[in-house]
Order: sequence, then structure tokens, then C-alpha cells
Amino acid sequence: MESSQSKPTEDAKEQGAAVDAELAKAIMSRCFHPSVIGVETWEGYIFSDMEIKIKESTDVYGAVLWPSAMVLCHFLETNRDEHNLLDKNVIELGAGTGLVTIVASLLGAKVTSTDLPDVLGNLQYNVVRNTKDRCKYIPLVTELIWGPEVEQRFPRATHCFDYILAADVVYAHSYLDELMDTFDHLCQENTQILWAMRFRLDPENSFVGRFQQRFHLEELYNLPSLSIKLYRAWRKDTRTRDQRETAA
Repeated sequence: MESSQSKPTEDAKEQGAAVDAELAKAIMSRCFHPSVIGVETWEGYIFSDMEIKIKESTDVYGAVLWPSAMVLCHFLETNRDEHNLLDKNVIELGAGTGLVTIVASLLGAKVTSTDLPDVLGNLQYNVVRNTKDRCKYIPLVTELIWGPEVEQRFPRATHCFDYILAADVVYAHSYLDELMDTFDHLCQENTQILWAMRFRLDPENSFVGRFQQRFHLEELYNLPSLSIKLYRAWRKDTRTRDQRETAA
């Protein structure tokens, strides 16, 4: 005989799977392909009622567009009441092909788009191509190597960001400590982090645990079908954190 408790659990799982499938479908439908293949290969996306054409660079890992970027863009567009980017100072870490930077700019943000030197050429091309004469503010594309350089490039006294955006910056690379320090430096008292993450291997899981030692973390989307979660984060009170770390 089936227990009375198992039915609601099964129903909840089915409901969660349906929500996941519907949301994932809505997000992935934002992508379209050119009807005619021309000289240049590109993929198209629809955000803010605009067609966005993105060129990838397959010889550079960071210049490929991953679904996490689409998840973050979808959230930004569909949650403008709660997270209004108009006139906000925004920085994107690991901007890659630039889709998140472009969408944030179309939504009225003053965006600083950052990535490694070998990605900047393709990033700059996509950003200029899709934001010129479309945005209130011209996005700034600039090099950023995570770690000690961040403090030199973005002193806290003169650089205050309302939002830090990041899509798929956590994976099995050797710079997770530097990424954590970069989040910590850029995230001030009133800064919010919106971070889309695809779970692949154990480093992703362990990074989330370490991240929660420094930041409050709220799960906004959970999309098992895409292996992606979207988080909102903000820094913990530094005095409380320091006291806890000292006691430990």
C-alpha cells in the first residue's frame, strides 16, 4: 500500500520537473540560427526585443557561448522589476562572447565587461556590433586577470558596482582561489552578485561551499535538465565573519 507521504513527494517532483522543462525550453528558445549561411558564422539570440548576433571563436575556450549565459540573460530580462539595471554600475566577470554584457547594456546598465587578453578581440567585436546606437551607455571592454591585479585595476575607493554578473566562470580550472578573491574584492556592502553556474565536476560543488563562508547565497533558478543553477549573493558582515574565522 502506498503511504500517504509518498504521493505529495512524487507530485512535487513531477511539478518541479515540469517547471524545469518549461523554463529551460523558454530560455533555449531565445536562440536562433541564420536562415542562410554566409561568410561569417554566427548564432542569434532574442533579448529585449532585439536580435543579437554572436560570433564564437572555437579556438579559444573562453570565447564559446555556454547555456549559463542564456539563463542569466533570461533572468535579467524577465525580472526587471526586482533587478532594474537602468543606470546601474555593472561588471561582468569572464564575459566570454559578450552576450550577458550586451543584454545588460540593452537594459540600460553601465557595463564594464572583463575577460582574459586572448578573448578580448572577439568580445569587443560582439559588444560593439550589438550595442552601437542601441544603448544608453557604451560598454567598456577591458582585460582582467583574477587575483592581485583586481585591486590595482578596480580600487574599492573609486570603483563601486551595483551588480557583479558571472556566467559559467566556475569549472575545473586552477584559478578558483583567485576568482573567490575577485568576488570578495569587487563585492561591497550594497553589491549584488548574479551568478549562473553549470555543475560538471566536484570543484563546482566545493566552490559553492567555500563561497558561502563569505557570502549569503540565494538560489533563484534550479534547472537540472541543463545542470545549471542561478544564484543571487551578497556579502556577509565582515566583522561577524572575521570573528567566526578567528574562533575557528
